[in-house]
Amino acid sequence: MALTCDFRKLSVTAQAELRRIAVNMVLGGMKRIELASAVGVNRRFIGEWMTAYERNGEAGLAGGKRERRPGEQKALNTRQEAMIRRIVASKCPDQLELPFALWTREAVGQLIARKTGITLFLTAIGTYLAAWHFTPQKPIRRATERNEAAIENWLKRDYPAIARRAKKEGAEIHWADETGVSNQANYGRSSAPRGQTPVIPRPPAAPSR
Repeated sequence: MALTCDFRKLSVTAQAELRRIAVNMVLGGMKRIELASAVGVNRRFIGEWMTAYERNGEAGLAGGKRERRPGEQKALNTRQEAMIRRIVASKCPDQLELPFALWTREAVGQLIARKTGITLFLTAIGTYLAAWHFTPQKPIRRATERNEAAIENWLKRDYPAIARRAKKEGAEIHWADETGVSNQANYGRSSAPRGQTPVIPRPPAAPSR
């Protein structure tokens, strides 16, 4: 049954309640075009209400405010944004005992909920990541035992000597590797600052036999 009164003439409280009812009906499976006809509003308003709900939960349905401008009325404040951004850029989810290997939107959402108590929809999390210039990237797996100083020293001092000796003796240098098996594979992509490939520290895989 279509709404008989003009939605615009309803009180602010009644409009907010109707928005909440409409959102719940969409979440319950009702088609937006059918709901728009029942409520007596243009279909685009249903879409706007859903977007407001996804961004800010029921608080976004209160109404009485102009359209949000960039940076205004965000769920996270500046300090919280900086904290989450820093953690995602420097840590892996499992280092924080989160049940993820990579920084997916779901993983970032759980981090935000744990650190701030705020629950966000995936669309809102994606908006934050984009605003932070974080992009989904294929990470590099790196052994936790890796000694960067020793590697740099070997490349600068030891290997050049080996290469000179091989050239002097007419020998060839062959590089070999081994196949490993690990239950900590990191297939997929992880959010990280644009241009900074994420590194996933992992114990070396046991060689296959």
